[in-house]
Amino acid sequence: MSRKHLQSVAMVALAVSALALGACALAPAAPAAASIDPPQGQPIMTLTASGIQIYSCEFDAQHRLGWVFQSPQATLFDRSGHAAVRHAAGPSWEAEDGSRIVGRVLSQRPSDNKASVPQLLLQTHSTAGSGVLSAVRYVQRMHTVGGAMPAGACTTQGQVGSSPYLAEYVFYQ
Repeated sequence: MSRKHLQSVAMVALAVSALALGACALAPAAPAAASIDPPQGQPIMTLTASGIQIYSCEFDAQHRLGWVFQSPQATLFDRSGHAAVRHAAGPSWEAEDGSRIVGRVLSQRPSDNKASVPQLLLQTHSTAGSGVLSAVRYVQRMHTVGGAMPAGACTTQGQVGSSPYLAEYVFYQ
């Protein structure tokens, strides 16, 4: 190739790059993911969950069968591997000392991992017992892996399916 031809190719490539960058600058921004950071509070513990997300096969408004989330069932472990908290429907968390909280979802954002349940910020709306969980105001579920709807077909109303998941839970007071 001649030098002149190489310069022409380089100029075209530069022009295409400039147009592409300009198009990116003008493209509408994707909606920002909802924040799962608590509005205030100090973290009091971080635990790693291992468990399942349970789904039930139910009819929707158009009378089609589909998987519907029912509840989590997980054990949360501290950094030394000790089972410290049980996580179940509600969503609820119960510590070994008998303290218990029930939360409600405030916000969520997609997981960084495909086919995983979303990351969440939950606020405590009821407590029971006194102990490690009694001062918890917010729970943050982060770094989720798995837990999405079962891959198998939902064919019979009431059919139950589950999906294993891992996550990190941060409890704030």
